[in-house]
Amino acid sequence: MAAIEIKKDILWVGALDWDRRLFDELIPLPDGTSYNAYIVRGSSKTALIDAVDPAKAGDLLANLQQAGVTRIDYLVSQHAEQDHSGTIGDVLELFPEARVVTNEKCQAMLRDLLQLPEDRFQAVADGATLDLGGRTLEFILAPWVHWPETMLTYLREDKVLFSCDFLGAHLAQSHPILSDEARTLSAAKRYFAEIMMPFRGPIRKHLEKLQGMAIDMIAPSHGVVYPRPALILDAYREWASDATRNLALIPFVSMHGSTREMVEHLADALVRQGVGVVPCNLITADVGELAKELIDASTLVLATPTVLGGAHPAAATAAFLVNALRPKTKFASIIGSYGWGGRTEESLMASLGNLKAEFLPTVLAKGYPLEKDYRALDGLAAAIADRHRGIGVLS
Repeated sequence: MAAIEIKKDILWVGALDWDRRLFDELIPLPDGTSYNAYIVRGSSKTALIDAVDPAKAGDLLANLQQAGVTRIDYLVSQHAEQDHSGTIGDVLELFPEARVVTNEKCQAMLRDLLQLPEDRFQAVADGATLDLGGRTLEFILAPWVHWPETMLTYLREDKVLFSCDFLGAHLAQSHPILSDEARTLSAAKRYFAEIMMPFRGPIRKHLEKLQGMAIDMIAPSHGVVYPRPALILDAYREWASDATRNLALIPFVSMHGSTREMVEHLADALVRQGVGVVPCNLITADVGELAKELIDASTLVLATPTVLGGAHPAAATAAFLVNALRPKTKFASIIGSYGWGGRTEESLMASLGNLKAEFLPTVLAKGYPLEKDYRALDGLAAAIADRHRGIGVLS
C-alpha cells in the first residue's frame, strides 16, 4: 500500500494485514485487519499519529518515504498496545528529532513494554493542545476503551477525531475511506463485542463527551475512516446501551445427540412463543460471531452435556467468555444431559459471576430427554417469552 491523502495534508500511512487470521492468539480475523497511522502536516510542524504492528514496520517506513516525510516533530502515541506502538522505536531511529507525545500513564507503559528512553517523551494532560502551525491537536483522555491509558486526538481546524481503538474494526480494505457501510458495520459490531463490550459504562461517558464536539471525520486505528461520523457513533450508542432485542442465544455442544435434541426442542418452543432464536454450535462456531450475538440477546441459554462431572470444556470456555465480556443479557439458563451425575450447573454458575442476569430454572435430562424433560423445556420457553414481554422486547 501507498500513503493516501484522506484530507488536505492529512495522510494515511499505515499498514494492511490481509492474511492475519488471529489477534492476540485469541480473536479470529475473518477480514484481516489494518494498523492505521496518520501524518498531519501543519505549516511548521509534522505529527505522526500512532505507529503500526512490528511485523509491518517496513510498510510504515516505506509509506513515510513515499509521502515525502523528511521530518517528524511529534509521534502521538494514543495507546501502548504493541499493534499501535511496536514500531515507535523504528520511527525514532529514523527521525531522531521526534518526540513521543502521550499521557503519563501511557508513557510509563511504553517504557515498560518497549524500553524507550525517557528523554524522548513529552507528556500531555487531558485537554492539552499542540500547535503544528495553523493546525491544533487536542488530546482527550479516554480510559478503558479498552486500556486504562488510551487517549483520543482531535484536530480542531479540520474537525477530525483520531479515535485509536475506539470506534474501530478489524477490517483490511484497499482504501482507508469507508466504502461499504454494511460490511463495515458488521466488522465494527464484531470488534465492539470482542474488545469493547466489557467497558460499556466508560464508553457511554466518552460518547456523551464527544456529543458536543464538531466532528466531520473519524479516523480510528483499525478499520476504515468514517467521513460520516454519525454512522459509527449512533451504532456505538445502541451497542453500549442497556437495550436488548427479542432474541435467545443458545450456545451448545452435544456429544451423542441428547443435548442437541433438547436445544432443538427448546428452539422450536421459543419460536412458537414468538421469541427469536440464535443457536450456536460451540464446536464449529467462530467465537467472534458468538460475541457479536451477545450484544443483542435478551436471553442466554447455555447447553452442554456432562463430562467428568462438569460441563463440556467447550461450554466451560463459552461461560468464561461470557463472564469476561459482561454482556447486557437480562435472563439466562442452563440445559443439558448427563449420564450418571455431576455438578454441571454448579460449575457453570461459578463461572458466570459477572453476568448480571436473572437465572431461570435449569433443565438437565438423565440420558436422552423424556416427556418430563420436554415439558420442562416448554416451561422454560414460556418463562423466557414472559420475561421478554416484561421488558418490552416481545409484544
